Formats: sequence, structure tokens, C-alpha cells
Amino acid sequence: MTPAARLLRFPMPNDRLRGLIKKELPALRELRRDLHRHPELSYQEQRTSGVVQRELAALGIDFKAGLAGTGVVAHLPATRKGGQTVALRADMDALPIQEATGAAYSSGTPGVMHACGHDGHTTMLLGAARVLSRLGKRPNPVTLIFQPAEEGGAGADRMCRQGALRGARRGGVGAPVRRIYGLHGWPPLPLGVVATRPGPLLAATDEIDIEIRGFGGHAAYPHLCRDPVVAAAHVITALQTLASRAVSPLDSVVCTIGIIEGGSANNIIPDSVRLTGTVRTLREGTRTHARERLMLICRQTAAAHGCRAVVKWSEGYPVTRNDPAEADRVLTVARDALGKDRVQVPEHATMGGEDFSYYGAHVPACFFFLGLRPPGPRHFPNLHTPEFDFNDDALPTGVEMLCRLALRP
Repeated sequence: MTPAARLLRFPMPNDRLRGLIKKELPALRELRRDLHRHPELSYQEQRTSGVVQRELAALGIDFKAGLAGTGVVAHLPATRKGGQTVALRADMDALPIQEATGAAYSSGTPGVMHACGHDGHTTMLLGAARVLSRLGKRPNPVTLIFQPAEEGGAGADRMCRQGALRGARRGGVGAPVRRIYGLHGWPPLPLGVVATRPGPLLAATDEIDIEIRGFGGHAAYPHLCRDPVVAAAHVITALQTLASRAVSPLDSVVCTIGIIEGGSANNIIPDSVRLTGTVRTLREGTRTHARERLMLICRQTAAAHGCRAVVKWSEGYPVTRNDPAEADRVLTVARDALGKDRVQVPEHATMGGEDFSYYGAHVPACFFFLGLRPPGPRHFPNLHTPEFDFNDDALPTGVEMLCRLALRP
């Protein structure tokens, strides 16, 4: 018996829902692998959007395409009056990574792959659409949001600004959304485990670009130069004091320099060096303080070495902050459906980021993690690596959670 089959046998009420999910699993597995084989980068998800539209049309579900370029918003009406519209969201884009999974359905596009599981997210939401459309009773209207460009393109922000949550009269479909849920496949968690917490779950993701400008020359005569390489090295080291000295040990901040560019030869001191990185925080006050301190550290450290720092801070995604009542709803639904041993409440947020945060600025929202790691001691690749592949055995739990959240009064 496969892990997916064992998950479906977990004792719980409403066996019909699980029966419907089980019937859809073979088709959903093939759909997920088809999406994996045809990855598309942010705002280029033309084929993926077309697959979503084809699936929705086959189910007779009303939808609107073209939001944020390739986004799709669909709507299933309630079967009775009185419920508030629940939204469920999936992201569709892939990453610029060369796949190394060796899977038979590996990416057919060189240098592009689904290394973050968005193929699984899209499939689970289409699975929820299939199951919900077949139910005779739906107490709540359900809006299905398939968005582009989560991977740095802020597709969620564009979807919100173009009316995805506002209903048919203001750019979307159906009635205005009153609450929204999203999920992410999570390799560190055991297969089929659901985890979330009230308040911050993921960090704000700001970007930094620092140019250290000096005065170059011959490497044999550094005293005649203003060496931006040495200044840049000291800037990188000094920036680590954002975490160790500028912020409370009980707070959270990460400053990482991921790119260092400069120089043309081993015997030439260059005129400038460029540093590119990210700053992650969980509180708005910490975010503001980190920005101010970073500017000061860069400029004064560079000046101490006779150089000048030109710093650009670009605001990224806000903190993904779960509404406490909606986080409680997700945890309650998960415990009722899956059992307490398959539900976790993380003590701390993670410093990754998510543009699901934009939805939470408009309506009560909750984002949760879905475990992907199979049982046993073997290594399971992490997100954003060439070896990562979404675990199809997690599909039934993801579809079930989305359905139950849509049906919850």
C-alpha cells in the first residue's frame, strides 16, 4: 500500500469526500507530472494558464483569465444562501534552475524547472475544484485563484490590484472574498503533516544592492589606490552586526550577501565592487531599523577605507502574517480531519518569504505548510535545488485540506 493510500484510510467522518479525492488521484498525478514537464518562468505561464482554463471549462466552472497577464480566477457558487466567499490560492511559476532529478517527466525546458513545487500547488487546487464541483452541498461560495510570478515577481500583488478578491463587479468573479487560504509543500515536514501558526509565518524579503566605489590601480601599489575590494570585505563582515548587535537576540533578522562582483585581473585593483543580497525580518519596526543601520554601516565602513558606498534598498514581499482566527480554523480543520499527530504548530516563523502576504493585507488569511518528506531515513531534497521534485503522495492531503477549508462554515 502506498503512503497516499494509507493517508486516505485515516479514520474520519465524511468518507464521501475522501472517496471523491481517491477517484481523482490517478488523473491528478498525471496532471502534476505534465505541469512538471512543461515549467514556465514568472509571467510566462501561458501553457500552464491554458491547462488551468481547460480544466475549469471541462468542469463547467465560471472563470476569468488574464489577470496579471496569465492569472486565472474562478468561482463556484454555494448551493445555499448565507455563506461567505472563501478563496483558495495556488501559484504557477517555475524557477531558472537546470533540473537534475532524473525523473521520467523531467523538465523539457533547459534551465527551467519546478523546483519549488508550484506544479503540485496548481494540481492540488485543480483537484479541489474537481471535488468541490461534484459535491451536492457547498455552504460557501468558493473563489479559486491561480496566480503567476510568486518567485520574485509579486504576482499576488498584481492579482489583488486587478480585483481577484473583489468579486465580479470590481475585476474578479463571483462575490467578494471574505477569507483566503494557501499552502506550500514543505520538505522538512513528514509526509501528510500540516503545520501553521498565528501571526508571522514567513519573513519580509527586502533586496539590497551595494556599490563600493574606490580608486583602482596596480595591485603592486595599493597605497596609491582606494581599494574597494578590502572595503567591500569589511562591509560584508560589518553587516553581520545587524543580527548580532543591532537587533534584540529575541527578535529575528538575516542579512545575506549572495553576489560579489568586481575586478578584471589578479594584478589590478578595480574601481568598484558590487554586493547584492537580501535582508529578512519578521516585524515592521525591525525592518525599518535594519534598513537604517544597513545604510549607516555601508556608508561609514566604506568611508573609513577611503571609498564611497551607494546603497539601493528595494522592498520585497511583506511578512506573511496569519490572522489568528483563520490560523485557528486551519489547525482545527486539520486536527479534525487528519488527527492531532499530523498537525504541528511551529514555535518560530521561517525566514523564507511568500507573496501570499499580499492577500492578507486585504482579507483575513492563513498560509500553511504541507509535509512532503517520505518516511525512512533517506534524504529528501529541499526547495530551490536541482534535485527537488514534489511528492505526489502529498496530493490527497493537500486536496482534502483545501476542500475542507472551503466547506467550513
